[in-house]
Amino acid sequence: MELKNCRNCKRLFNYITGDPLCGGCKNKLEETFNVVKQYVRDNPGSNVDEVAEACETTPRQIRRWVREERLTFTDDSLVGLECERCGRMIHSGRFCNECAGGLEKAFNQAYTYKVEKNPKGSAAGKMRFLE
Repeated sequence: MELKNCRNCKRLFNYITGDPLCGGCKNKLEETFNVVKQYVRDNPGSNVDEVAEACETTPRQIRRWVREERLTFTDDSLVGLECERCGRMIHSGRFCNECAGGLEKAFNQAYTYKVEKNPKGSAAGKMRFLE
């Protein structure tokens, strides 16, 4: 554990992991999230700025919840975020489906490896002893 200043209220608290927020600020943020979630359910056609103004939070915080996939825009919504890789309009997360698939394939290829067998009679890969 380490001591950090809360990002919001600047008080010291024991930081473990996650956002550098004290317990009180985390609780307030979670309450705000629940208000925003209910507003979005009641008003599905609203954009980020309207939601932020109605729920007394910032558009930045709402976009953060969308990137974390805690909030999602509907498929017919004109509002969305840009894919961080190609710039295509998406409704939640950080990447569109095509870019996410491409990244997954690249990571899978990076973690696979081939074990090459040594040809018979080769001394490569064998243990040697010095006398």
